[in-house]
Amino acid sequence: MPTSRGTLDWMPAADHPELLAPPVAAALPSVPGALVAAIDPGLADTAALCEAYDVSLGASANCVVVAGRRGGETRYAAVMVLATHRADVNGVVRRRLDARKISFAPHDDAVTLTGMEFGGITPVGLPEGWPVLVDDAVVEAGEVVVGSGTRGGKLLLTGADLLALPGAERLALALPG
Repeated sequence: MPTSRGTLDWMPAADHPELLAPPVAAALPSVPGALVAAIDPGLADTAALCEAYDVSLGASANCVVVAGRRGGETRYAAVMVLATHRADVNGVVRRRLDARKISFAPHDDAVTLTGMEFGGITPVGLPEGWPVLVDDAVVEAGEVVVGSGTRGGKLLLTGADLLALPGAERLALALPG
């Protein structure tokens, strides 16, 4: 039966910076209990990871970078939602960012601004000032698997760890149904 830890070999993240993007490694003091596991980079996408490593979809939290625009200003944020849910980007997130238009950040912008690999972007180590919007279900899930900033690793954190990150806010982000 799939679990949050699955069949991955979890180790203290601070001892394995090679599995982390540089901004993630630099931000690790904000999540002292973080664990990391090496994965096949070809299995970094959620569905493939969960199937290959017996990780529960309900314990896999995706980090989506969004770009909200109002006037000539663009505001970025990270949205954390379980793999089993969809975030209300056009409603709750757009209003929270006070944006007229909102979209998923373009691939190149997300990679360049975060210093992380696409498919491994995580809320740990994001640029200063970015809100980290964490869905209620992520917080309530307990341990969750998130990116490590690279496609070759995953972090294991708790909802409390995520809420302790700079700029983190708990919101009801998931769409009904």
